[in-house]
Amino acid sequence: MSSVVDLSSDRIELGTAGRAWVTGGAALGVAGIAAALLLAAAGGEGGWRHFYHVWLTNVAYFLSLALGGLFFVLMAHLTRAGWSVTVRRVGEVVSTNVVLMFVLALGLIPGLHYLYEWTHAGEVAHDALLRHKEPYLNEPFFVVRLVLYFAIWAAMAGFYLSRSKRQDGSGDPKLTRRMEILSAPLTIVFAVTLTLASFDLMMSLAPHWFSTIFGVYYFAGSFLGYVSFAVLLLMVLQRLGVLRRVVNTEHYHDLGKLQFAFVVFWAYIAFSQFMLIWYGNLPEETIWYLKRQTGQWTAVSLTLLFGHFVIPFLVLLSRHPKRRRWSLALASGWLLAMHWIDVYWLVMPGAYEGYVPFGLMEIAGIVGMGGLFVAATMWGLGRQPLIPVRDPRLPEAMRFENA
Repeated sequence: MSSVVDLSSDRIELGTAGRAWVTGGAALGVAGIAAALLLAAAGGEGGWRHFYHVWLTNVAYFLSLALGGLFFVLMAHLTRAGWSVTVRRVGEVVSTNVVLMFVLALGLIPGLHYLYEWTHAGEVAHDALLRHKEPYLNEPFFVVRLVLYFAIWAAMAGFYLSRSKRQDGSGDPKLTRRMEILSAPLTIVFAVTLTLASFDLMMSLAPHWFSTIFGVYYFAGSFLGYVSFAVLLLMVLQRLGVLRRVVNTEHYHDLGKLQFAFVVFWAYIAFSQFMLIWYGNLPEETIWYLKRQTGQWTAVSLTLLFGHFVIPFLVLLSRHPKRRRWSLALASGWLLAMHWIDVYWLVMPGAYEGYVPFGLMEIAGIVGMGGLFVAATMWGLGRQPLIPVRDPRLPEAMRFENA
């Protein structure tokens, strides 16, 4: 089948249309981070402790969107999903934001002592379990692992974007075949590195607690967050005058189906983890949930139950909301907010037992890191065509219709 498609009736390059988003996002990013730093300095030791917990929350959140984009690209090639071709370039670009997230994650290093109990020699010396875990949970090895994870993710994201762009010029179907062949082993690499990174960044905040499901839980939220972000991003791009024909209701419908599937999958993993720990009723396991079911955190836990599962499940269950852009946009924005609350719920209760410290610091952190993430995304989208213009499955994507 020919990979040449007539795209003359549509704009597939962003050009200067996204420049305001790049400039505005960068400005908001710098302003938000500066505000967070000022708030931290004004608050003394407590301020810096709060700052680094907020920084970790947002690193884990925006990294999850980039990793979700990488997984979307891997799955598109692994399953040879023809429908996804016209929305795949967005995933390819968003996945390269792991480079930005690496730079931002380096900001955690000066604050490791504010975050992790196992970085305090005195605590380790008087705790047999921490001494047992010391060969793994120590600062030099932590930093080495962090660099390794990001290097692997950046190499994977760069590989898929570069090969896809090369195909834009050559139209060589062998490039598609090579990306498909490598997608299977790289998906395994992705699963291992994401799981270990979630253990290091978030689960080790409570070094006496562990869950083998934790990595899957973070992955489920990551992919759901990315798909929701992609829906809104595609709608913004279309408002800017691009992709108005090549991305249509059928593609949004399938993205909505992915959202519904991962709303259910996230809830299944969350319940599985909770049920097994509740049933076992072991103090060293239940302590993690106890902190999240007492004081003000009880309301956050209930918010996740209803806001991250019940409400979006009911909204996305029907075919019709997935085919109407206003309802899909509302669902996507809602799920992005719930995903941030979910990551906040993973990070904060260990340091702030009984109360939720949400305030100006959290707002500054979201605006700062979110502004930079949006700026990097729009800058990347402006550097190449917004779809793989000579992918051999592009005609299939253009003709795609849901049953």
